[in-house]
Amino acid sequence: MYLLIIFIMLGSMIVGWMFKSRFQRYSEQPLYSGLSGAEVAERMLKDHNIHDVRIISTEGQLTDHYNPLEKTVNLSHDVYYGRSVAAAAVSAHEVGHAVQHATAYNWLMFRSRLVPAVSATSKYLPFILIGGILTLNIFPQLLLVGIILFALTTLFSFVTLPVEFDASRRALVWLQRTNITGGGEQQQMAATALRWAASTYVMSAISSLATLLYYVMIFLGRRD
Repeated sequence: MYLLIIFIMLGSMIVGWMFKSRFQRYSEQPLYSGLSGAEVAERMLKDHNIHDVRIISTEGQLTDHYNPLEKTVNLSHDVYYGRSVAAAAVSAHEVGHAVQHATAYNWLMFRSRLVPAVSATSKYLPFILIGGILTLNIFPQLLLVGIILFALTTLFSFVTLPVEFDASRRALVWLQRTNITGGGEQQQMAATALRWAASTYVMSAISSLATLLYYVMIFLGRRD
């Protein structure tokens, strides 16, 4: 199990490095249509008849996300102002989440219902797990509680996968239909960038599952 966790951690690092590398490369590729990330987002929202979502610029790099509570597409500075293939792909992906929200996409709705529970438990989960391991011989129930709570975060990681894949699919279909990327090579670049971005979520989910199994093995092993 230790070797598996190490292997997964190394895999996550490699995938993360590949994503950042591709993103940097495609950030230097001028977009065929010449639109900025913000303009791409505005056009995609308009094409889907979504008029109650704001597009805002946020600090940091790769901090792009959609906030369903405030109905905002949050784009990092480089994506918001960038006129590159990477900026178009990322902004269209985030608007893809807004489209999911507007159409009540099932997996997004399910994920949203999990958010309050995951947010509440994440603050205390590390302490529960550490305390559970330290007191396993005298109070094994504490680690069991930690495992159950960690299983919730693992479920959240796996539920995130179809949400992310679907948002990328919507983005790529729209980019091609509107000829934003000009088709051909730039469309393939956008697809590659989003595929590597999705891979980071896959590795995160696998890592969470491996960690969950590790805690389960500790619990079952000591209980015997």
